[in-house]
Amino acid sequence: MAEFDFIVIGGGSAGSAVAGRLSEDPNRTICLIEAGGRNDNFLVKTPGLLPFLPKNSNWQFETIPQKGLNGRTGYQPRGRGLGGSSAINAMVYIRGNKWDYDNWAAMGCTGWSHDEVLPYFKKSEGNERGGDDYHGGDGPLSVSDQKWPNPGSVAFVEAARNLQLPILDDFNGEKQEGIGIYQVTQKDGERWSAARAYVEPARSRPNLTIKTDSLVEKLVIQEGRVTGVKIKRGSGSETISARGAVVLSAGAFGTPHILQLSGIGPAAHLKGKGVDVIVDKAEVGENLKDHIDFVSGYQTESTELIGDSLAGTWRMGKAVIEHRMKRTGIMTSPYAEAGGFWSSGPEVPAPDIQYHFVPAMLEDHGREKVKGHGFSCHACVLRPHSKGTVRLNTDDPQAPPAIDPNFLDDDRDIATLRKGVRHMKRILETPPLTEFSPTDRHPIDINNDAELDKLIRDRADTVYHPVGTCRMGGDDAAVVDSRLKFRGLEGLYIADASIMPEIISGNTNAPSIMIGERAAEFIKADFG
Repeated sequence: MAEFDFIVIGGGSAGSAVAGRLSEDPNRTICLIEAGGRNDNFLVKTPGLLPFLPKNSNWQFETIPQKGLNGRTGYQPRGRGLGGSSAINAMVYIRGNKWDYDNWAAMGCTGWSHDEVLPYFKKSEGNERGGDDYHGGDGPLSVSDQKWPNPGSVAFVEAARNLQLPILDDFNGEKQEGIGIYQVTQKDGERWSAARAYVEPARSRPNLTIKTDSLVEKLVIQEGRVTGVKIKRGSGSETISARGAVVLSAGAFGTPHILQLSGIGPAAHLKGKGVDVIVDKAEVGENLKDHIDFVSGYQTESTELIGDSLAGTWRMGKAVIEHRMKRTGIMTSPYAEAGGFWSSGPEVPAPDIQYHFVPAMLEDHGREKVKGHGFSCHACVLRPHSKGTVRLNTDDPQAPPAIDPNFLDDDRDIATLRKGVRHMKRILETPPLTEFSPTDRHPIDINNDAELDKLIRDRADTVYHPVGTCRMGGDDAAVVDSRLKFRGLEGLYIADASIMPEIISGNTNAPSIMIGERAAEFIKADFG
């Protein structure tokens, strides 16, 4: 049986940071376990090839039918392989709002206020603009300005300016509210995933063992302590032992799934699936929150925008060659190039709507191919009230979990989204965007609540930010404490977006990496 000081389950955004940082101590041995592959190919590294990523880099989960989405099942893409979702996302670098973290502290998460987490954001960040009061300039996660924003994205920002909305060039500084071009997790025109930031530079360290294509079947638990992990590799299974601790970093879906497979979770549910109960922990898999998102699409005659046409195909073909030779041009696009934050009313403590502008037409997460050229814009509810669950479908580790985000269950969410969509439409129908002569692909009477609500429920879905299924807190019901230790077993930490006590107001990749940084520091302190 292989034995290590620490085992990290999941090589995604947080897990990569944990494993990379722990391996900095040559006196500790670390094993990083990842279900997918290395994700070290030009398809992953080339930002503009996002629509063509290999299917095995994505878990491609589906939700159960959603009552709030007129009975539709939602699509839940999650990264599989080193880097996790940072290897398949739109690379937008956003931390959330200061209020989010101060709210976490107010909820009982000691040590997680904005002033207390900011040093870890800065520690992780290598911003090409350099370091300052809000940013790190020499961290492992490369953050850069976009090399080639599309003319449509620039027009989106100018349309917002014409509506006298604030324009920002830094959404992670003193203020968050405004519109602008996003910074991205790229380096020299390539995607810079968490694995490229933390794992690949550590690969040659003799104390770090990386096991890819290894599916975790369950945790090994002896006398109230997690002592190892049982994994499936190829046609066989093996058990790996941990002298110190196991760190579970499988994400908001994978982490509660592994816990429940291991007999940790709501007792009645586990018994119903034929799993022996080891720890009755009611909140494992509860409190799922995600950003519900509506996409509005417009078709244009202009081929300046990205699209499927003879001219567009020719241009993209040349762009691939340019990127392979120079790492410049259209293939550096993250697609979600522009956007920003807006407050739907004076009563909200921080912006509650986020926009992502894409200089291409987008239908069904890009799975539906659309002919022609155009643009799309996302509007998402940043702090939804609706909560869902992650449960076992079966006791088979290879079966996907049962995911129920419970989208739009709370009427306050659709009321907020309604405001966000109407405000977004104002921007999209303001010069200079109107100079592209756009045609709305889904026209309705935008002022009619019933028509707009139907369109939202027919088209809305995730913007890929699930969190909260292993909530951190100071109360006994919380799954982990404020140092990310599991409440109810020794030798187990959780470090990923599942520990968020409340969803943050923005993209979740950077906060997940921050959580990984903090977990590594907690573990180093706890084990000397």
